Amino acid sequence: MRILLVGDIVGAPGRAWFAEVARRLTAEGRIHAIIANAENAAGGSGLTAALANELCAAGATLLTLGDHTWGQRGFDTEIGGLRRVVRPANFPEGTPGAVAAVAETALGPIAVVSVVGQVFMAPADNPFHAVTRALREVPANVPVFVDVHAEATSEKIAMGHWLDGRVACVFGTHTHVQTSDATLLPGGTAYITDLGMTGPARSVIGRKFEPVLKKFTTGIPARFDVAEGPSKLEGAIVELPRGARFPTSIEAVRYVQEG
Repeated sequence: MRILLVGDIVGAPGRAWFAEVARRLTAEGRIHAIIANAENAAGGSGLTAALANELCAAGATLLTLGDHTWGQRGFDTEIGGLRRVVRPANFPEGTPGAVAAVAETALGPIAVVSVVGQVFMAPADNPFHAVTRALREVPANVPVFVDVHAEATSEKIAMGHWLDGRVACVFGTHTHVQTSDATLLPGGTAYITDLGMTGPARSVIGRKFEPVLKKFTTGIPARFDVAEGPSKLEGAIVELPRGARFPTSIEAVRYVQEG
């Protein structure tokens, strides 16, 4: 089984390019399942039920979220009905939404869990303890993929080693910048610090240049609208033998739209 992991999908450009790449790779038989971070899918901040269904119809098997989970008004009343979407497991107790999800594929089930980091991020419960609790909700022998939505690379690397030998894959999201450290850890877990971004290639992590530069050069707040133009899809492909708990490889990938 080849699973495509997709970095943060940003706005309409990211959704459109995700759909095109996902359909092409699936039709060509190059991937069998897709796990994507969708916390920026709705206008650059948050998700809606309609857009979650759109992404799943385009090929997403499972969707993860992050610190912008509640970026769209009313999503807290929708998330409970989305069986293929998980919110970070270390949000406060009682927060709506699933902390683990299992999906059937043609080559067997896979599961996903998500946590947000604590370093340079908004307050959240301890992700190391939260992920351990969330893993108890996944049936034994189902390969688990863990999205660590965090700012600090050190926190993501530490989580990779914390979970090494317990889950199939640990991948980082949030920075929108792809890292070059895709590897298999000593215990067999596939790991990459950050998948990168799916959205406008000519941008500041998906946003228009002008308002971002204004904020950096003047300190004056500005609205960071999603950029336009050709997009890129960044992520990784993990190869997982049928019936196995651990992958045989992980490779970073990037698909750039012409134009």
